[in-house]
Amino acid sequence: MAHFAELDESGNVLRVIVVNNSDCGDLPFPESEPVGVAFCKMLFGEDTNWLQTSYNSNFRGQYAGRGCKYDSANDVFVPPQPFPSWTYNSATKQWEAPIAMPTVPDGYLAIWDEIAQEWDIILAGNV
Repeated sequence: MAHFAELDESGNVLRVIVVNNSDCGDLPFPESEPVGVAFCKMLFGEDTNWLQTSYNSNFRGQYAGRGCKYDSANDVFVPPQPFPSWTYNSATKQWEAPIAMPTVPDGYLAIWDEIAQEWDIILAGNV
Protein backbone atom coordinates (compact mmCIF):
# COMPACT_ATOMS: atom_id res chain seq x y z
CA MET A 1 0.00 0.00 0.00
CA ALA A 2 1.11 3.55 -0.73
CA HIS A 3 0.27 6.62 1.36
CA PHE A 4 -0.41 10.12 0.06
CA ALA A 5 -0.69 13.36 1.99
CA GLU A 6 -2.96 16.16 0.84
CA LEU A 7 -1.40 19.58 1.38
CA ASP A 8 -2.91 23.04 1.53
CA GLU A 9 -1.31 26.01 -0.23
CA SER A 10 1.02 26.57 2.77
CA GLY A 11 2.27 22.99 2.87
CA ASN A 12 0.18 21.92 5.86
CA VAL A 13 -0.94 18.28 5.81
CA LEU A 14 -4.73 18.12 5.65
CA ARG A 15 -5.09 14.33 5.55
CA VAL A 16 -3.31 11.15 4.57
CA ILE A 17 -4.94 8.42 2.50
CA VAL A 18 -3.96 4.87 1.58
CA VAL A 19 -3.75 4.01 -2.11
CA ASN A 20 -3.47 0.50 -3.51
CA ASN A 21 -0.10 -0.22 -5.12
CA SER A 22 -1.88 -1.12 -8.35
CA ASP A 23 -3.25 2.44 -8.48
CA CYS A 24 0.39 3.61 -8.38
CA GLY A 25 1.36 1.40 -11.31
CA ASP A 26 2.95 -1.13 -8.91
CA LEU A 27 6.04 1.07 -9.07
CA PRO A 28 8.55 1.85 -6.32
CA PHE A 29 9.01 5.38 -4.98
CA PRO A 30 9.77 7.85 -6.57
CA GLU A 31 8.34 6.45 -9.84
CA SER A 32 5.04 5.66 -8.06
CA GLU A 33 4.47 9.25 -6.95
CA PRO A 34 3.24 10.89 -10.19
CA VAL A 35 0.96 7.92 -10.92
CA GLY A 36 -0.45 8.01 -7.37
CA VAL A 37 -0.85 11.80 -7.44
CA ALA A 38 -2.85 11.53 -10.68
CA PHE A 39 -5.04 8.88 -9.03
CA CYS A 40 -5.65 11.11 -5.97
CA LYS A 41 -6.50 14.08 -8.19
CA MET A 42 -8.94 11.92 -10.13
CA LEU A 43 -10.69 11.06 -6.84
CA PHE A 44 -10.53 14.41 -5.05
CA GLY A 45 -10.19 17.01 -7.81
CA GLU A 46 -7.50 18.49 -10.01
CA ASP A 47 -7.15 21.47 -7.67
CA THR A 48 -5.85 19.28 -4.82
CA ASN A 49 -2.15 18.93 -3.96
CA TRP A 50 -0.66 15.52 -3.03
CA LEU A 51 2.73 14.07 -2.10
CA GLN A 52 3.66 10.51 -1.32
CA THR A 53 4.73 9.75 2.25
CA SER A 54 6.43 6.68 3.70
CA TYR A 55 4.69 4.74 6.47
CA ASN A 56 8.12 3.38 7.46
CA SER A 57 9.80 6.82 7.17
CA ASN A 58 11.99 5.56 4.31
CA PHE A 59 11.73 8.92 2.55
CA ARG A 60 10.68 12.51 3.32
CA GLY A 61 11.82 12.39 6.92
CA GLN A 62 8.89 10.88 8.68
CA TYR A 63 5.40 9.67 7.92
CA ALA A 64 3.13 12.63 7.28
CA GLY A 65 0.21 13.23 9.58
CA ARG A 66 -2.38 15.88 10.20
CA GLY A 67 -0.65 18.86 11.72
CA CYS A 68 2.65 18.15 9.95
CA LYS A 69 4.04 20.65 7.47
CA TYR A 70 5.91 19.87 4.27
CA ASP A 71 9.33 21.53 4.09
CA SER A 72 9.94 21.74 0.33
CA ALA A 73 13.51 23.03 0.72
CA ASN A 74 14.52 19.81 2.51
CA ASP A 75 11.84 17.51 1.01
CA VAL A 76 10.63 16.35 4.44
CA PHE A 77 7.45 16.32 6.50
CA VAL A 78 8.00 18.14 9.79
CA PRO A 79 5.84 17.32 12.81
CA PRO A 80 4.33 20.13 14.89
CA GLN A 81 6.75 21.92 17.22
CA PRO A 82 6.32 20.30 20.66
CA PHE A 83 7.32 23.40 22.67
CA PRO A 84 8.11 27.02 21.71
CA SER A 85 11.72 26.68 22.90
CA TRP A 86 12.51 23.64 20.75
CA THR A 87 14.29 23.97 17.38
CA TYR A 88 14.11 21.72 14.36
CA ASN A 89 17.34 19.98 13.38
CA SER A 90 17.12 19.39 9.61
CA ALA A 91 20.07 16.95 9.72
CA THR A 92 18.42 14.58 12.23
CA LYS A 93 14.88 15.53 11.17
CA GLN A 94 13.91 15.90 14.84
CA TRP A 95 12.78 18.67 17.18
CA GLU A 96 15.38 19.29 19.89
CA ALA A 97 15.07 20.81 23.35
CA PRO A 98 17.41 23.67 24.28
CA ILE A 99 19.28 21.23 26.52
CA ALA A 100 19.91 17.56 25.80
CA MET A 101 17.72 14.99 27.51
CA PRO A 102 19.59 13.40 30.41
CA THR A 103 20.16 9.67 30.80
CA VAL A 104 17.00 8.21 32.28
CA PRO A 105 17.15 5.19 34.62
CA ASP A 106 14.92 2.19 33.88
CA GLY A 107 11.41 2.74 35.18
CA TYR A 108 11.61 6.53 34.86
CA LEU A 109 10.62 9.06 32.21
CA ALA A 110 12.03 12.42 31.20
CA ILE A 111 9.38 15.11 30.83
CA TRP A 112 10.23 18.56 29.43
CA ASP A 113 9.24 21.51 31.66
CA GLU A 114 8.85 24.46 29.29
CA ILE A 115 8.52 27.04 32.07
CA ALA A 116 11.67 25.95 33.93
CA GLN A 117 13.46 25.08 30.66
CA GLU A 118 14.65 21.75 32.10
CA TRP A 119 13.96 18.05 32.10
CA ASP A 120 12.05 16.49 35.01
CA ILE A 121 12.80 12.83 35.73
CA ILE A 122 9.72 11.07 37.13
CA LEU A 123 8.76 7.54 38.03
CA ALA A 124 7.04 5.98 35.00
CA GLY A 125 4.00 4.90 37.03
CA ASN A 126 3.34 8.52 38.06
CA VAL A 127 2.34 9.75 34.62
